Amino acid sequence: MIMGSFSPLRLLPDEWKGCWVLFNGFYRGDKLINLKVIADDALQKCRDRSFPVEKCIVLKHLSKEVEATPLGSQSPPAKRPCPDMQQEKQKDRVKKIRPIPQVPWNPEVDQCWHSLLHGVSEDCEPEWCDSEDPLFILYTSGSTGVPKGVLHTVSGYMLYVATTFKLVFDYHPEDVYWCTADIGWITGHSYITYGPLANGATSVLFEGLPTYPDVSRMWEIVDKYQVTKFYTAPTAIRLLMKYGSEPVQKYKRESLKVLGTVGEPINPEAWQWYYSVVGEKRCPVVDTFWQTETGGHVLTPLPAATPMKPGSATFPFFGVVPAILNESGEELDGPSEGYLVFKQPWPGVMRTVYANHQRFETTYFKKFPGYYVTGDGCRRDQDGYYWITGRIDDMLNVSGHLLSTAEVESALVEHEAVAEAAVVSRPHPVKGESLYCFVTLTDGTGFSHTLEAELKKQVREKIGAIATPDFIQNAPSLPKTRSGKIMRRVLRKIARNERDLGDVSTLADSTIIEQLFQNRCFDAV
Repeated sequence: MIMGSFSPLRLLPDEWKGCWVLFNGFYRGDKLINLKVIADDALQKCRDRSFPVEKCIVLKHLSKEVEATPLGSQSPPAKRPCPDMQQEKQKDRVKKIRPIPQVPWNPEVDQCWHSLLHGVSEDCEPEWCDSEDPLFILYTSGSTGVPKGVLHTVSGYMLYVATTFKLVFDYHPEDVYWCTADIGWITGHSYITYGPLANGATSVLFEGLPTYPDVSRMWEIVDKYQVTKFYTAPTAIRLLMKYGSEPVQKYKRESLKVLGTVGEPINPEAWQWYYSVVGEKRCPVVDTFWQTETGGHVLTPLPAATPMKPGSATFPFFGVVPAILNESGEELDGPSEGYLVFKQPWPGVMRTVYANHQRFETTYFKKFPGYYVTGDGCRRDQDGYYWITGRIDDMLNVSGHLLSTAEVESALVEHEAVAEAAVVSRPHPVKGESLYCFVTLTDGTGFSHTLEAELKKQVREKIGAIATPDFIQNAPSLPKTRSGKIMRRVLRKIARNERDLGDVSTLADSTIIEQLFQNRCFDAV
């Protein structure tokens, strides 16, 4: 769903400004998402609260008709034919055809995009803006449970994403770039839309799943379009690791030059698989750290220029000045671990929380005045490399020992049977907090008491006895936002058997929640 105004809308009369624009529907894998029904529900909530949206423009993305490619076009039509549900005989077997969404229509509110633009002039004068005019408001993914409206402005944001895109991916005019993120989240804004377009980049746009129609889908696309720069999330990498190297090696991937990761810290095991199997040890990996609030990369290697360390975001981007603070707000020098903060602004930093500037100041500047507080923990090694240890909120205090969830998760994933892991806290009457672990196993591996014992032993040997998990639960998959971020607050609720989950509208697949509740460890009461 696209909300707000963008250049084609300015061709329309003034009364259409500020309307909603959306696709009628799309497929996520083989699951039909009827966006119009979802939008109608949202519009009704607006009306109930006396904030009506007057017009809703619907773009026909799924259609019964198969439209011919226009003469002279180098691309297929920007929609996918989708016949009515029916059955047809095909070689003595019944084949089901996926249905188009049944689109409810209110002629007083709803209008068809194609009809409105029919015959409209292609000339469109640009709208001149001041550098600090608002560009967009993007709500955080909801991992904290209370989304914030992050406000970015025109000049600083676009300058920053254009520069980081060009340098971090070493973009050249002959490159073909592919970011697999959802275009509606900050990675899609910065590194699918604004950054690549500002550089005139040739980009692949993707609305599917990495495992549909099979687990080789990404590498098939890389070969088909000769992708040179590839950017994806650690969660996708770990998901594909479950299926081994054979689905990757079915395709050549000879065009690849740079690999990137985004969304959360990548554990060294996933980094090594990505570098060795996908990139065949010839493509540098840019492990980028940034946030919705930062607008673009703030810690990142530069390909072929920065010596890599698996799992490290390495060094700050130009103009970014990081520091590590202890709980008292004192700057730590040399090898150290503590709060990651930034000491001066950069062009892409958010300007405020929409309609709540006090929350902006409280969230990001109150704890340590004079610093921008990321909310993440960080370790700096003897070579000056930065290692993100996870959200400060995800640190666990077990019997007086502070543990990083990322460290425990990395130890679990080192086991050959584990594709992905997430660790949360659960109250303990003696230790204060205990470790409750969710593990997604590699394809074909079954969960057993033997495996559970092996995993506990591995964590104990890698970190110490204090980090031994109290509970390890089999998780077929983990609750994630569409940007690939694991929603650990939901996992904390599941570990504690609390059904009040708060806002889960940003989950990519909410059906996994009930399954995780059913799989809870027997003695985790």
